Amino acid sequence: MHAARVFSLLAAHVELVVLALIVALAIALPLGIVATRAKHGAPLLLGTLGAIYTIPSLALLALLVQAFGLGPLPIFIALVAYAQFMLVRNVVAGIEGVDPAVRDAALGLGMSPRQSLFRVELPLAAPVILGGVRIAAVAMVALATLGGYVGAGGLGTLIFTGLALHHYDEIIAGSIAVSVLAIAIDFALRGCERILRRI
Repeated sequence: MHAARVFSLLAAHVELVVLALIVALAIALPLGIVATRAKHGAPLLLGTLGAIYTIPSLALLALLVQAFGLGPLPIFIALVAYAQFMLVRNVVAGIEGVDPAVRDAALGLGMSPRQSLFRVELPLAAPVILGGVRIAAVAMVALATLGGYVGAGGLGTLIFTGLALHHYDEIIAGSIAVSVLAIAIDFALRGCERILRRI
């Protein structure tokens, strides 16, 4: 097992997860904000996202491969879709957890609801939102291994190649690398979360 190959696949894995996480968060933030403003629609939105989250990953990936073919796109879409439940839920929890008195004070100071959202509510909700990002990121690291099954590269390539060829050293190397990556991301984001809570 060549270390250079492992690091190359690790870099591809990280790139896939980071890009998918950025896109997922860009979708989840407005969805979460809408859910906090449209109270009656929030249960339906969260219920729908929860239903998507319960779809077996291989089944969803098979459907996406049928629609888009092999390559990175199917697993990318799956990562973004699965992350929505965790991200949107924490955006809603973070914003709704802001003390109503703080919100009222912001409005009393002459802020518009939009200014209150971006200057007061979202900054105060940031630690909770980041908690959702941390959970989603760790889950995405694990789920992204399926990219090796559909020709998207990443550390899953080692695992699925090892399974197909009975090369247990590749299975072990891929599994260890995924675990270390997930732990490292969790540790880093926990640190960021603690810093935000102190501000």
